[in-house]
Amino acid sequence: MTYPNPLGETDPKRWRLRSEHGRQTWHYLKSVEESEKWPQTKAGMYWLGMEVPSETFPPAKTALDAARNGFEFYKQLQTEDGHWAGEYGGPMFLLPGLVISMYVTKLPVPEEWKIEIVKYLFNRAHPEDGGWGLHIEGHSTVFGTALNYVVLRLLGVDADHPVLIKARATLHKLGGATGIPSWGKFWLAVLNCYDWDGLNPIPPELWLLPYWFPFHPGRFWVHTRNVYLPMGYMYGRRLSADVNPLIKSLRQELYTQPYESIHWSGQRGNVAQADMYVSHTKILKALNFVLGVYEKLPDLIGLRDMAIKESYKLIELEDKNTFYLDLGPVNKAINLLCAYFEEGPESPAFQESKERLIDFMWLSKEGMMMNGTNGSQLWDTAFIVQAMVESGLAKEPQNHESMIRALEFIDDCQIRCNASEMERSYRHCSKGAWPFSTRHQGYTVSDCTAEGLKSVIYLQTELSYTKELVSKDRLYDAVDVLLTMQNADGGFASYELVRAPKILEWINPAEVFGKIMVEYSYPECTTSVLTALCIFRKHHPDYRAHEIISVCEKAANFIKESQGEDGDWYGSWAICYTYAGMFALESLANIGEFYDNSEASKKGCDFLVSKQKSDGGWGESYKSCESNKYVEHPESQVVNTAMALLALMSARYPHEEPIRRGIKLIMSRQQANGEWLQEAIEGVFNKNCMISYPNYKFAFTIWALGRYAKIYNNPQLL
Repeated sequence: MTYPNPLGETDPKRWRLRSEHGRQTWHYLKSVEESEKWPQTKAGMYWLGMEVPSETFPPAKTALDAARNGFEFYKQLQTEDGHWAGEYGGPMFLLPGLVISMYVTKLPVPEEWKIEIVKYLFNRAHPEDGGWGLHIEGHSTVFGTALNYVVLRLLGVDADHPVLIKARATLHKLGGATGIPSWGKFWLAVLNCYDWDGLNPIPPELWLLPYWFPFHPGRFWVHTRNVYLPMGYMYGRRLSADVNPLIKSLRQELYTQPYESIHWSGQRGNVAQADMYVSHTKILKALNFVLGVYEKLPDLIGLRDMAIKESYKLIELEDKNTFYLDLGPVNKAINLLCAYFEEGPESPAFQESKERLIDFMWLSKEGMMMNGTNGSQLWDTAFIVQAMVESGLAKEPQNHESMIRALEFIDDCQIRCNASEMERSYRHCSKGAWPFSTRHQGYTVSDCTAEGLKSVIYLQTELSYTKELVSKDRLYDAVDVLLTMQNADGGFASYELVRAPKILEWINPAEVFGKIMVEYSYPECTTSVLTALCIFRKHHPDYRAHEIISVCEKAANFIKESQGEDGDWYGSWAICYTYAGMFALESLANIGEFYDNSEASKKGCDFLVSKQKSDGGWGESYKSCESNKYVEHPESQVVNTAMALLALMSARYPHEEPIRRGIKLIMSRQQANGEWLQEAIEGVFNKNCMISYPNYKFAFTIWALGRYAKIYNNPQLL
């Protein structure tokens, strides 16, 4: 049952999407006059769920016609600064951090945000039990249900509203908020709805350890260290909201027993079964016990004050090096709190930080959510560019302007300098790198750098009408960064080199995520780098040639060694085996290994073909990511299908029929205006949390169709 929004409605026609240097922000215009002065873009219309005025096409008879029609629709969604904007939502634990931080720091939530956030949470409540999960397709959990219940209450929804009554019943059925996972315990403690004594220790003193310690937090995976850094600051100072009538009410609503009767120290290891993905190890329990004893000791030598100062210095560096965007939305929200408590609400740090909150907010027809970063701008743009160049569609006159604008964006997006106090802030070099989203966010990402490099080379060498915006020296800078990022096993991780042993996973304190403590080499990242370096060598054969050849050989060996016994590759950043298979088989093709001359390539193709469904498509469930084995989705998915097809065609799979059937499936799902509709969620991180990549349904489908047309001389299919 759908309930009306108790806060009212906004007028969709008054929302506007602004794009400047990749920065994508939503704005609500207060009057009709303002709306008339600021025309709505087609990108804004699309993401708001409005009908986009578009040409309609007769059903495509060839793959190239389908690809062309697809881009005719998709290029309308290109923003004025040249990138393709898009939602990067899915996780359900991001909005609560934002709203709680704004509540604690007394930042007013704009009325239009309140309305749209409530709308989103109403729409995303589980249809059966009314709770919320870790992500939009997951089952209800204490983490998701308790925190999003809190959000609705903080935004003004009454406790007796039917949506909250149903959610509260589910929460209580799951045991109440005492069993919320550790990150949820933190947020409720900040709100003064959970006692700090109920948390396992997050001592900021760890930052005072010598870096050579194997468990120094500077060695943790970049997202983990950037979340636990401000968490430790808040924990070290035990900072919480003031108690008021709403907080007192929440204390009673969230639990199955009176708040005052809860034995808080006994809740430290209490995590609901519905939430548990990674259990606490004996080593972690022992460590928590020792740290718990330490927390009870008087601070005789001032270590806590020293640790707080060091932590805040590192928080300052993170803020300034990212123009107050921060790495992601979780540390963004906590860093805001730290600036408020350390420097005050009128301080430049707090003011700068609050101005960047809008960068994470995304609006859809379902309401307002918080993106998983400030977007996926570079990543999405790089893929559609490569699809267009390979297919030949980029050479068609009607697409010239679009490709020129894409090049201008990618040029603007390249990072031009290293982070300030790079070693002190535990940052990898970034001069010449490309980020996942925007230059201001500023974090080096291995595969984003590689995809950015490939895109620039394609745009500036394969197309006669583009200018050389990215100089040879800047291409060299990108290669220089990539050559610093290969791990000892030959593979490439996400943001930086592996800095610590995998044994640190034994002290993973976040029960809902897997593989979060250290960096890992990934087949996907390794493939991106390998292919980029191979393409670079064709155009610049003399630059660091011996090093590049050596790096590529080691990367190729890593790809082969990471293949499973049945020919699969596990994908850590999207769903899952089809995604990793696409990358892995592409990398083997770049070193001359194909189905007919490589056992690894043959096994990879045979694995994928064995998963083709009766309708010709591929459909893989996100459960593959959780379970480490291929799990079928009940229905074929155009994204999985396109990825599997790209993999098979990279490997020169000798039988056309399975490929033809998959292409026909993609063509059959295309709408009359050229678009493809949204299907199941596409991405994942840390094994257990899914995240949306809605632009994949355009980039990879167009790419697969274009490649098929090129390889098979574009036969008539329908």
